[in-house]
Amino acid sequence: MSLMVSMRPIPTAARCLRKRLASPRIAAPGSVHRSYATASQAQETSIDSNGAAIPPVVSARLQQRKEALRNAKPFSDFLTDSFNREHDYLRISITERCNLRCLYCMPEEGVPLSPPEHMLTTPEIFYLSSLFVSQGVTKIRLTGGEPTVRRDIVPLMQSIGSLRSQGLCELALTTNGISLHRKLDAMVEAGLTGVNLSLDTLDPFQFQIMTRRNGFDAVMRSIERILEMNKLGANVKLKVNCVVMRGLNERDIIPFVELGREKDIEVRFIEYMPFGGNKWSEGKMISFQEMLDIIRVKYPGLRSVKGHKNDTSKTYEVPGFVGKVGFISSMTNDFCGTCNRLRITSDGNLKVCLHGNDEVSLRDMLRKDNNGQPIDQEAFERIKQIEMDRRDGLLSDETILGWGQREQELLHVIGAAVKRKAEKHADMGDLKNMQNRPMILIGG
Repeated sequence: MSLMVSMRPIPTAARCLRKRLASPRIAAPGSVHRSYATASQAQETSIDSNGAAIPPVVSARLQQRKEALRNAKPFSDFLTDSFNREHDYLRISITERCNLRCLYCMPEEGVPLSPPEHMLTTPEIFYLSSLFVSQGVTKIRLTGGEPTVRRDIVPLMQSIGSLRSQGLCELALTTNGISLHRKLDAMVEAGLTGVNLSLDTLDPFQFQIMTRRNGFDAVMRSIERILEMNKLGANVKLKVNCVVMRGLNERDIIPFVELGREKDIEVRFIEYMPFGGNKWSEGKMISFQEMLDIIRVKYPGLRSVKGHKNDTSKTYEVPGFVGKVGFISSMTNDFCGTCNRLRITSDGNLKVCLHGNDEVSLRDMLRKDNNGQPIDQEAFERIKQIEMDRRDGLLSDETILGWGQREQELLHVIGAAVKRKAEKHADMGDLKNMQNRPMILIGG
């Protein structure tokens, strides 16, 4: 479905290009090594700032990249906050349900689930994804709950994956890995580029304690399957997220680091954060600095690795290890200044800060012209037909205005919420006293 959104801020090719050039893994213009040039090319090559020869084919590509960036329009004002942070990363929760009951995520008794009619439908998720991509979002991550329990997750990923031609560069998934191995191949074919897998211990018995469920072997199968597929060229970025809680799993820190000795995995240790019903206390939290100290007792050579400006984690490596180690220090050393993330909850609310209470409903506005009812596939097809008729000039100006007006209203609501985003979330002392949804109802 082609959305009639009038503001397309950056040409498709330039968006991913700008993102790649900002990554430390991509060589910037002027850094091409002399060994690319041959003697026969010497007469035709350009010279970079270090005096090295740049062969014609490389020089032409660099010129194309410069041209694309030069022609790129400014980033969407709707997704730029009052502190000039550009939000090109959208996290969408696609379910509140989960097949685990992790201690830090939800109360032991579970959480009341929203009525099914409050949940965003697949056409609605695709519609909102398209709208955000049209404004400059280059990365979408599907979260939950546990996203793999949604029955139509593969078709949903296929539809979102089709937005690559519109400027989407990355389609990622956050999962507990219980059933991922059964669906992974189809997801990769649908366009999956990254997996953040939540795993808080490498001890099967401790896994049962922390998740209140079985499933450790299934999670490990999912990890191994990703690594196998990457050897075949799948190129799925794998990160293992571990929430560290004092008295429960701090002894797993070193084994997790050693998981990357021969495996291309980035293990990220997360400071325990307060959310509704998870009985957070400062005494249970192990800080980023304390985790560093624990690792350096055994691996004193642990060293920092340069990352991307929007990274949520601080990345380190142990010399000689294939994998990396990351730390998400939301409690003791926030990264609010470079935050580029927005969240849509599974019941259709826009949340501009993980630790903020403010939410605004996109679902209600989206359904306004559908009598407040969920937009199913039939309604979606009807909307597509309206747009086709509009393009053919078969509808009145009033109807044309109505179709465009809904998108404009959505964008203005989104833009107003983004502009209200605070410079940073509350500090640790205030966060523990704030009311916030349980993590499972936010989507991480």
